[in-house]
Amino acid sequence: MLSLTQLVAEELALPAQQGASDFAAYIAAQYGPAARAVLFYGSCLRSEKLEGEMLDFYLIVSDYQSAYGRGWLATWNRRLPPNVFPFQHGNLVAKVAILSEADFHHLNRPAASAVSVWARFAQPSRLVWCADEDARQSAVLAISGAAPTLLNAALAFAEREADVLDLWQSGFEMTYGAELRAERKDRPSSVISFDPNRYVRFGQAALQHITIAHEVRGDKIVILPDPDGHIVQEKRRWPALRRRGKLLTVARLAKAAFTYAGGIDYLAWKINRHAGTQIIVRPWQRKWPLIAALFLVPKLLAKGAVR
Repeated sequence: MLSLTQLVAEELALPAQQGASDFAAYIAAQYGPAARAVLFYGSCLRSEKLEGEMLDFYLIVSDYQSAYGRGWLATWNRRLPPNVFPFQHGNLVAKVAILSEADFHHLNRPAASAVSVWARFAQPSRLVWCADEDARQSAVLAISGAAPTLLNAALAFAEREADVLDLWQSGFEMTYGAELRAERKDRPSSVISFDPNRYVRFGQAALQHITIAHEVRGDKIVILPDPDGHIVQEKRRWPALRRRGKLLTVARLAKAAFTYAGGIDYLAWKINRHAGTQIIVRPWQRKWPLIAALFLVPKLLAKGAVR
C-alpha cells in the first residue's frame, strides 16, 4: 500500500483541464517571485466544461509581505487568512484564495483554529502550477495533514466501530456543519460517491497518522481504549470550532466586501446555485456590500442550506 504522502503526490500530479492550468500560470504571474504554488480544487475539478463556472484556486505564496508589500492586504491576510480575490483569464472566471506556505501547512492540521482549509484539501486537488521542486514538496507535505485531521475528528464521534467511508461521510458532515455554507445537505455523500475507491485508499493510508487508538479488522475500524484522552480532547474542541467557523465566515464575507469586486453578486450566485433560491442583488447591496453580506447570511440560514 502506498503511503499517504505518495498518494497525495500522485493525485496532485494528475493532469487538470488545460484551461485550468493556463489560468493557474496567469495567476502566479501576477505575484512574481512570491508565487510558490497554485492548487485547483472544488466541483469544477470534476467538470469537463469550465466556461460559465466559477473555478476555485488556492495561490500559495512565500509570505504576505512579498506578495503585497507592506499594505493592509498583507496585514489582513495574516490576521484573517485567506484573502480571496476574483480573477478572469480569457473566458474563464475564478475566485483565488491566498495563503502563505507557513499558514497553508498549519491550517491543514489539527491545531488549526478553523476547519475550512483541511476540510477542502482532504478532498481531491491538483497542483496546476509550482515554482520549483521545493514548492511542490511543500504543498504535498501540507496537504498530507488534511485527511488524518478529518478522520481523527470523525473517529472521535464514531460508535465502537465504523467503516472508512462512514468516517469520511461523518467527517464531511461535521466540517460542513462548522461553516456557513451554501451547499445542500447531501453534498458530503455526493463528494464521496463520485470516487469512493479514492476515499478508501486515502482513508486507509490516513489512518496510520491519527492519534486516536484503533484497530482495523477486515473492513471495520474498531476504536480501542483511550487512556491518553485523545477522544475527549477531540470532542471538547468541536463546539468552539463550530462557533468560530460561523463567525469566521461572516468576518471573511465582511473582508471580501473590500477585497472582492462583485463579491455580493458572487455570494448570491453561490447561494442560488446550491440552495435552489432566487436571490436578486439590489442596487443598494452593491453600494454597501458590507451590510449586504451580513444581510445575506440569514438567507442562508432561512433556506436550511447550512447547519
